[in-house]
Amino acid sequence: MRIKAFLLIISCCCFFSCSRQPSQLNQWMEPNGKPKVLSTIAMIDDLVAEIAGEYIDHTVLIYGEVDPHSYELVKGDGEKFEYADLIFYNGLGLEHGASIQSHLQRHSHAVPLGETIAKEDLLTFDGQIDPHIWMDITLWSHVIDPIVMHLSEIDKEHREIYEQNGKQLKEKMLQKDQELMTMIHEIPQEKRYLVTSHDAFNYFTRRYLANPNENKDAKWKIRHQAPEGLSPEGQISVKDIQKVVDFLCAYDIPVVFSESNINKDSLNKIIDVCKKRGKEVRIATTPLYGDSMGKSGSDADSYLKMLEHNIKTIHTSLSHEK
Repeated sequence: MRIKAFLLIISCCCFFSCSRQPSQLNQWMEPNGKPKVLSTIAMIDDLVAEIAGEYIDHTVLIYGEVDPHSYELVKGDGEKFEYADLIFYNGLGLEHGASIQSHLQRHSHAVPLGETIAKEDLLTFDGQIDPHIWMDITLWSHVIDPIVMHLSEIDKEHREIYEQNGKQLKEKMLQKDQELMTMIHEIPQEKRYLVTSHDAFNYFTRRYLANPNENKDAKWKIRHQAPEGLSPEGQISVKDIQKVVDFLCAYDIPVVFSESNINKDSLNKIIDVCKKRGKEVRIATTPLYGDSMGKSGSDADSYLKMLEHNIKTIHTSLSHEK
């Protein structure tokens, strides 16, 4: 316990001088007897906060406009792992940076929530599992039960509260899923096609853009294209650009969507090529959120608000196009 307290004090000195900490970090740093729960991404941390409330101290490792795929630990991150009683991470290859993987593998209570999703519900592309499971609310609701279970193991005193909060959260999520489904299907099916910066929207497309009959034989895939793959790190080829351009022309799609944490270079290239082919395409004025949530106080600063922001943005942009 003395070592842990020492680490907390040292870490405080580092973090308080650093501008990139989340607002709840001050509370996280206090050795106040509450369980310390670390989540790798904001979409997990948001669920943990809803379920556990005041009974734990929670914080998130990767936040803001940062790519979780390529994230490597920075000064102070190691201490978070040291004094975290419980860690939740997405898994499925999302947090694949060498330094973060090393710490996750060494921690005795690190839970890969993605592994709780049934294999038949997961999507695979070129042998790689798509890790963006939070983009389908019904799928993401499956991680609530393991969160509740592991919180209850480290804090048995509040087990019933966690179970009740988890139940209520799941009901709220499934209700929001239906509301968003109704909204997005106000867009005529001939307009429900999506081009984004990278392949973070496959689960989203399967759940919200496709017609029910298109989920058979993966026909839903015709409704989404992106120049960059599951992880926006690799080089984009001429073939990648041409594939998206052909898609835009084939389905007469007038707008593409940038993502909050990815630059617009590839989309600008696509627009230039389209223009040379006589096809006018624009970038939507409002970006979507794929790998991150919005800033505190924005219309996307929680998990469900993030999904609602995406649906509303797509609805506004596609519904009003001729």
